[in-house]
Amino acid sequence: MNTIKSNIVIVSSEFPPQPGGIGNHAYNLALHLSKSGHDVRVIADQRSKSGKEELDFDASLPFLVERIKLYDFRVIMYFKRIILTFKYLKLATHCIATGKFSLWNVAFSSLFFKRKTIAVIHGTEVNFKSALLQKSINISLKRFDVIVAVSNYTKDLVAHLNRDILVIPNGITISEWQNVKEKIVLNGSPSLTTVGRVSSRKGQLNVIKHLPALIQEFPKLHYHCVGILGENDAFIKVAESLNVASYVTFHGSVDNDTLKQILEATDVFVMLSSESNTGDVEGFGIAVLEANAMGVPAIGAKGCGIEDAIDDYKSGILINNNAQEFKIAVVEILKDIENYQKSSISWAQKHSWSKIIQMYLTLIED
Repeated sequence: MNTIKSNIVIVSSEFPPQPGGIGNHAYNLALHLSKSGHDVRVIADQRSKSGKEELDFDASLPFLVERIKLYDFRVIMYFKRIILTFKYLKLATHCIATGKFSLWNVAFSSLFFKRKTIAVIHGTEVNFKSALLQKSINISLKRFDVIVAVSNYTKDLVAHLNRDILVIPNGITISEWQNVKEKIVLNGSPSLTTVGRVSSRKGQLNVIKHLPALIQEFPKLHYHCVGILGENDAFIKVAESLNVASYVTFHGSVDNDTLKQILEATDVFVMLSSESNTGDVEGFGIAVLEANAMGVPAIGAKGCGIEDAIDDYKSGILINNNAQEFKIAVVEILKDIENYQKSSISWAQKHSWSKIIQMYLTLIED
């Protein structure tokens, strides 16, 4: 029989079943801490209108999730988060905050409850363009006992704080990216794929702009975009203006089985992320590791968190955002595809949550 080691509260701005990288990270952190014998409670928002999706999901979990009901008047939700955080901090030994409002919330709560506090920072929440918001985050972070960044890129975003920042990379559950039920054939030779919300940050537009030069080398190429549709109409117009619209398919959001089928049929995964006008950045690039786990090498952009997600010239290639480097990278990977595929799988396995959680356990159990 396991003995409960610590009482841990995780306050997160996102949580499954709704999509989001912060939520995915918080879920796996809670799950693996719970499996390691810690008593875990999660405070997160309800994001669906009815709340039924969250209710059904939470019922299957081995830890408690408290949801803040969705209100049109968001200030009510802010106050309820603080009240709930106070409630659970009374019993907690540790509190982990992940996501923008969670950092503010836990920093404020720490004025009243002396618990070990850990901030997990991903990227965008520490890269505000507003001086006021940036200052508020800086003040909040200084109140935490420990700050964990998911990448060296994110660590550099808070270098001005003059704090010791621990880098613990994002992780994946390897078993979730195995056992494809049915194989499919994708259009394109080679087939290139990006997974993520169709947006400036995820870089689909950057890829589209480079397609004319790439098609000269690979006339049968096809680019597949998988993820929630967002700026796709604007991106299609750009593709049409470049005469490459027939080389691009927007698949929209797909279920996990379909996603795995698409990835397995992909030759090269691509994520040429860039910072948006509002400061939205790619703090790590978990989708890269998920593709790697299925043996798909990746091409990623330098100057963002994807630098930590790719083992350069092993699991993939890092490039500056220009067509020439992109074309060279595709050629390089395809001519040595078997070695890149093997290295991709090995790299993904190094980021298994069974290994990543050990770093968090060291923080909590020390």
